[in-house]
Amino acid sequence: MIYDIVDTAFGEFMLAGKDGRLSVLSFVDGPKFQPAPKEWIRGEGAFEEAVSQLEAYFAGDLKEFDLSLAPEGTDFQCKVWRELEKIPFGETRTYEEISRALGNPKAVRAVGAANGANPIGIIVPCHRVVGKDGSLTGYAGGLSLKRKLLELEGRPGMQYELFPL
Repeated sequence: MIYDIVDTAFGEFMLAGKDGRLSVLSFVDGPKFQPAPKEWIRGEGAFEEAVSQLEAYFAGDLKEFDLSLAPEGTDFQCKVWRELEKIPFGETRTYEEISRALGNPKAVRAVGAANGANPIGIIVPCHRVVGKDGSLTGYAGGLSLKRKLLELEGRPGMQYELFPL
């Protein structure tokens, strides 16, 4: 696995992948950040296209990513992540809506767990998933980053006051 650490307008991110496909996008300053394993190889500039698209997204110029992805997870997690990719820029879904879209309305907690295990944050937009009442819920990059991303996408009316930061 090749990785790089990049600095963006929204902070530092670690990107990793192999064979031209992105497998990891994590937030270096996030509460769940895991450093690259020793066997991974640093490849500065290895993810230029992903970084270019991230910067365009952060500038408000890109609404949909076009990258080759290879997230690693269980079959169920991968199904959830594919469903997350269907959530349009500027919109949100609840965990229940995702579970219903998967044909299993009782899998709300499992959807939440899969959402939390998403290895390619932002690009696979787990930040667009909110609580049943519209409140912000956990995010690997922290709720502050989740709030910023939703505001960037034009969602300033979310119920942020439930989780003051």
